[in-house]
Amino acid sequence: MTELPQTIAHLLNNESLKIELSSFLQAYGVSGLRNALNLYRSQQFDYICRTKTSISKINIYDIFYLEIHGHQITVHTSDHEYRKYGTLNQELAALSPFGFVKCSQNCVVSLQRLKAIHHDYIILSNNAKLHMSRHFAPKVIAAFYAVHP
Repeated sequence: MTELPQTIAHLLNNESLKIELSSFLQAYGVSGLRNALNLYRSQQFDYICRTKTSISKINIYDIFYLEIHGHQITVHTSDHEYRKYGTLNQELAALSPFGFVKCSQNCVVSLQRLKAIHHDYIILSNNAKLHMSRHFAPKVIAAFYAVHP
């Protein structure tokens, strides 16, 4: 436990790190630093997709959105679609700390992958167009602004 404060003290005495951090904060602000840290964290965590016959490990940053039909969840990533059984609320509980938000009754989307928000739909960085319900729109817009001020 004493190692962590010593590490922090050592980092605070590192002049090149202070300069780099200062220039980053000047260029992107505190919200930019938070976004960078959240992006780094999300790249360090895996999402486990289990079915009766298989298990897949997916980097959370690779997930664009999840959608559900009945109890069949489809996880959309940059290069593959994974299917599993469950509830969208269980998936949202696991993914919300990593910047995921519900945009409709049957869809959870990654805020990091949001490119644009329009009246009743959103566009992702891969140009996928998803419906956004009026009920969830205020939360999606507020969360989007928090990530992209």
